[in-house]
Amino acid sequence: MNLDGLIFLIIAIIFGPAILLTIVGFAILKKNKKAAKVLFILAAVYVIISLGICGSMMM
Repeated sequence: MNLDGLIFLIIAIIFGPAILLTIVGFAILKKNKKAAKVLFILAAVYVIISLGICGSMMM
């Protein structure tokens, strides 16, 4: 049984939304710095939480 796709799915769940939030943050950085800062903070918090939860499930 080949479970390579499952590993890629878990990696996408861990980093996907954070990368998306970061890209959107850089896109609106010039227009609204406060909103961009909030998106960067949300991306960092999402990565910390997802690495903790998904990382503990993978062990």
